[in-house]
Amino acid sequence: MNSSRSIKLLGLIAGIVLVNVVVLSPGLLGVEIGGANVLETASGVTLLIISLLVVLYGSYFLLLKPPAVPPVKDIKTHEDYIEALSHYRNVKVLKKDVALAIDQLERIQKKKETLLDVLSQRFEPTELSFKKFMSVISEVEKLFYLSVRGILNKLSVFDASEFATFASGQRSTQLSNKLIQEKTVLYNEYLSSVSGYLGANEEILLKLDKLLLEISLLGSTDYKDVEDMPCMKEIDALINQTKFYKQ
Repeated sequence: MNSSRSIKLLGLIAGIVLVNVVVLSPGLLGVEIGGANVLETASGVTLLIISLLVVLYGSYFLLLKPPAVPPVKDIKTHEDYIEALSHYRNVKVLKKDVALAIDQLERIQKKKETLLDVLSQRFEPTELSFKKFMSVISEVEKLFYLSVRGILNKLSVFDASEFATFASGQRSTQLSNKLIQEKTVLYNEYLSSVSGYLGANEEILLKLDKLLLEISLLGSTDYKDVEDMPCMKEIDALINQTKFYKQ
């Protein structure tokens, strides 16, 4: 459960408690359970039952009911990507891929923070070297999230339950061998595509590790040295190459 859901559940419970305190407290609204007035007792008991049902439903909705996956075009933040991927983490055939994708998202966030920290120690934010590094890091981060969007696009158009059914071998005996073969090919294409995106992002993470090492070994703040760094050349080549394959 994420923090926003926790806050909503606590707010719901606090609201229910407040309503019960106001209604059932002597001297406020005059409703008393076990008093001489049968109608007041019935009203009080009804309020408690309704409160319990509301808390139970709210707990189910906020704790157990899986959130709807937003359209990929509406996914903007780092947290949005993790939440969207989490929707598929219990699909057996996708568990490992989804777990890796989420792990990659967490790692790129940490690497970016580490790179920013190291750059801030070695350069002033106004220096050209600093700006060049940050520009390249920003561009490679865009490529990374572009791959994550590619994964989500694949998963959003291929039903998750069909993934699970097909992977378990529960296929209809009424289907011809040719049709089963075609579905198998399509199924494998989807999984291969997801694996390709994961591989591309793992390469990006590796290049960021190399860049971090090269920055730590950089003995000069000369701008030409920055552009001549082997890893910077590799990342620039990756960025330029990917421009031809944008979704």
